[in-house]
Amino acid sequence: MNYRAFPKNKKILVSEVGFGVWTVSTNWWGIKDKKTSIDLLRYASEKGINFFDTADVYGLGVGETILAEAFTKSRDKRIYATKFGYDIKSGALQERTGHTELPQKFTAKDIRYSCEQSLRRLKTDYIDIYQLHNPRIDFIDNDEVIDTLNSLIKEGKIRSFAMALGPDIGWLKEGLMAIDKDPLALHIIYNLLEQEPMSSLFDKAAETSTGLMVRVPHASGLLDGSIKDKSSLTKSDHRNHRKNLWIKAGLDVMNDFNFLLENNNKTIGQVAIQFPLSEKTVCSVFPNFTSKSEIDEFTSYTDFKELSQNELDKIKSLWTSKHSKLLNKLVSLGNSELKPTPKKY
Repeated sequence: MNYRAFPKNKKILVSEVGFGVWTVSTNWWGIKDKKTSIDLLRYASEKGINFFDTADVYGLGVGETILAEAFTKSRDKRIYATKFGYDIKSGALQERTGHTELPQKFTAKDIRYSCEQSLRRLKTDYIDIYQLHNPRIDFIDNDEVIDTLNSLIKEGKIRSFAMALGPDIGWLKEGLMAIDKDPLALHIIYNLLEQEPMSSLFDKAAETSTGLMVRVPHASGLLDGSIKDKSSLTKSDHRNHRKNLWIKAGLDVMNDFNFLLENNNKTIGQVAIQFPLSEKTVCSVFPNFTSKSEIDEFTSYTDFKELSQNELDKIKSLWTSKHSKLLNKLVSLGNSELKPTPKKY
């Protein structure tokens, strides 16, 4: 496993492949029992993964308590990033589906309450990276929010703060404004089939030493072979929000990436890990792990050479000349105007 430090805090050293805990703490990915979830977390740690990304809303707290159960010792050997902002005590005690959202609260009182609850569930006295979870402009551009987070840093409750953009693809304006608030990092969607709009953040991230954390590197399963068509998804599968036409278009262009697999034993799933890591502002990538075999496959990307500049140039050319034209028209980009801060569930 390779490791990268966040530019603004070199002491926060994370594995290039992290573990997105939502796959083992919600009902969206088919993992139902706690033992399997804990086994996967521990196996990932054995494979060199030290970075675990979760949220208080995952399983309404389970995403944090399961880390405490999986890892009872050596807290300093792992980096925990969790998220806050959704009102998980609002009474809507049920699993969400797709991109439905609970109400959000970002007052100083709510932030401090959420932080204390996360510390309790994680059984730790500090959080390495504390992330605003899908904030809109009204909370990104909010002195009370930023001042509270900086106070929590001074108090030693958190080591840094970041902003996780979403819930879906888009949010470019929000990302650009978020960088101005001096976070350690932004948490974004970026992959071979969804290169825009987040690629437009790279220059500003580099100029400001803002790290990037990337989720959905496998485009919800298209780039790891787990989706052949939308009919293979169950109703409870989180990926059901994807439009059938987008899935079909994504599958139709897969053969264009065969040049990356020639004369080596590399899988498209491993290429999908290497691609975002080729951007030097990216510190870690969070694939969706549901089995030990996936952990083995996605962490063995280091067995192969990095993508060459020629390969990256060809990927960019394919995106500009073909893929963006086919795929971008089939998605709606999220933003604060279209999807304002949720007030009611």
